[in-house]
Amino acid sequence: MTTFQRAGRDVLYNALGSLVGFFGFFVVVFTLVPGLALTVTVAATVVGLLLVTVSLRLAGLVAALHRRLLARMLGDVVPSPTPRQPGFGVLGRLDSRLRYRPGWRSVGFVLVKLPVAVLQAFTVASVICGLIDVSYPVSWLLFRQSPPGAHLGPLHTVGPLPLGMAVSSWPATLPATLIGAGYVLAGVWLARGMAMVDRRLIRGMLGPRKLDERVSELERTRALAVDDAAAALRRVERDLHDGAQMRLAALAMNLGMAQEKLDTVDDPSVRELIDAAHRNAVHALADLRDLARGIHPPALDNGLAVALESLAASSAIPATVSAHIPGSVAEGRPAPAIETIAYFCAAELIANATKHSYANQIKIEIYTERPGFLQLRICDDGIGGAEQARGSGLDGLAQRVSTVDGRIGISSPPGGPTVVTVELPLRASGEK
Repeated sequence: MTTFQRAGRDVLYNALGSLVGFFGFFVVVFTLVPGLALTVTVAATVVGLLLVTVSLRLAGLVAALHRRLLARMLGDVVPSPTPRQPGFGVLGRLDSRLRYRPGWRSVGFVLVKLPVAVLQAFTVASVICGLIDVSYPVSWLLFRQSPPGAHLGPLHTVGPLPLGMAVSSWPATLPATLIGAGYVLAGVWLARGMAMVDRRLIRGMLGPRKLDERVSELERTRALAVDDAAAALRRVERDLHDGAQMRLAALAMNLGMAQEKLDTVDDPSVRELIDAAHRNAVHALADLRDLARGIHPPALDNGLAVALESLAASSAIPATVSAHIPGSVAEGRPAPAIETIAYFCAAELIANATKHSYANQIKIEIYTERPGFLQLRICDDGIGGAEQARGSGLDGLAQRVSTVDGRIGISSPPGGPTVVTVELPLRASGEK
């Protein structure tokens, strides 16, 4: 690429960049400022938030246009930031848009771009005015050759600064040409510098942040790890159920049949050995079934609500279940790993209530009132006084739910009632 081509490319980039900068500033400001103003009032908060989200969307489009312009004109490709994670429901989508940090960085870029666009326009104006002044000798010879006696007004040099000189004769066009050449050189030099400034501004504010990329990658790998762990536990449960449990069940049946056939044997030691082997096989089978249920309860295959109902049915304290959760993934059903965590949290809380609360009734509520989140509430009418620091298993529950950015809330005044609320995302952060 020749020097003239590069200079022309820089000037054209500044011209287009200034136009996009002015357009983006006025469009974003005229939607953002009214939106922020309306959010102050209670009656128009919803309208204000919608205007703010529209402004964020427009700022993102302007930012994408700047990145495309930079790649097309200067060959500098700036990757787009990490895509926004979609929310669930109207409030979830609104919340995800308002919390999307690259969107707010785009707004900041549009605001900072205004003075840069002014300087870019100045450089382009300097080049255009300089070219007009340089053309005066030729334009004088072509258009200022008037007949004798005619009076024509002088020409005036033009420039981005309010400085100029009158050109009343052809020899006077030579100084005007020198002034114009100075404007052109200064404009080209400034265009090169402004292109570098704009490039760094776009790369710094509109490109992906290393920290954001790292956080997104960690969230994605954590979600994959949670799902893989849940899938691995389900495979172990199926293998135990279809393999070891079946063999132990067959062994117990064979030993039972052997017991029936030992009635004709007079040696009591043989019967004792068979009886002991049969008891051990039955106990091992029971332990294995408990282990399999502890890994992945089979009731979860039919949904979390059904699993909680079976859990309540086996509770030593009468328990009731109130479930209001979607039944399909399309409607927002929790991920299998989240359902497993919720189930074991409920099981641990019911066990704690059975051991320590002296309650007469337990209420289990599971619902998705907050978009994108699953709420589990366990309430008992016991003596209260449950604290996370007392080693009652609540600290372990807090650590378990924190692996997926969940949280636990405890209300247990002396005398009761005890209410434990577990809030889990419908799927781990970073999971599609």
